[in-house]
Amino acid sequence: MWQTYRNGFKAWLQLEKSLAEHSVNAYLSDLEKLTQFLSQKPYPVSPAQVTLEDLLEFTGWIHELGMTNTSQARIIAGIRSFFTYCSVEQIIQKNPTELLEAPRTARKLPDTLSVDEIDKLFSTVDLSTPEGVRNRAILETLYGCGLRVSEVVNLKISQLYTEQGFIRVTGKGDKERLVPIGGPALHHINSYLTYVRPQVPVKAGQEDFLFLNRRGKKLSRVLIFLMLKELAGKAAIRKNISPHTLRHSFATHLVEGGADLRAVQAMLGHESITTTEIYTHIDREYLRTTLQEFHPAFRRR
Repeated sequence: MWQTYRNGFKAWLQLEKSLAEHSVNAYLSDLEKLTQFLSQKPYPVSPAQVTLEDLLEFTGWIHELGMTNTSQARIIAGIRSFFTYCSVEQIIQKNPTELLEAPRTARKLPDTLSVDEIDKLFSTVDLSTPEGVRNRAILETLYGCGLRVSEVVNLKISQLYTEQGFIRVTGKGDKERLVPIGGPALHHINSYLTYVRPQVPVKAGQEDFLFLNRRGKKLSRVLIFLMLKELAGKAAIRKNISPHTLRHSFATHLVEGGADLRAVQAMLGHESITTTEIYTHIDREYLRTTLQEFHPAFRRR
């Protein structure tokens, strides 16, 4: 019985939500856990028969399995999505997840680099080598545009609008967005395109990808991870950094500088503003001094 609903849910996630394959599989795995739990009941239960009480029992069941609050919250989010699908398709009359609460999770503040650390990291790149010219362009693009590593490796020459100062980025779920690109990133990209890329034997089908390896194929994410680890070691940066650290640093420095949160959300490609709001928690000292300076309670004598 549930297999039919599972197939419909899968198609809905792929076609209506345009989710990547790994995201679809994660949602289906969440649904599988619910059907496994419901199969223990002495009678068959269809989606239309699932109640809030059933789901509360289910959350207790996954808690007893020893899952962390973060894992439990993710599973519950997947179950909510399934019943949203059921509502849209009129499989159910009432959504049983409306009052279902997920366990609270502690939001971990992302690691960031200071502007001085960014400069120190970038200065360790050896610009006398073709790989160094390419790698500096990659770093400048990651930090200067706040891109995900997957967005950088898939960035295409046809997506560069250098005269307008924008790049067109394909993000999660194949959603596109326009991101401003600054002078430093453009300078190093142009150096790479002028002096390095013409010397690379480009493989068939790879002609439009911006960043290529020495064999003429688009880069892997692993290569960028390893490159950053090596550069961090040379720069004596002890933080555990990754390409995502540069994205976090991009957002943090914008918010600390007073950028509008909606603008940062658009540049990062966050679907929800709550995801972007994590960066408002970074500079607590700045918020404290702002409160002391402008709030009347701190100015009264």
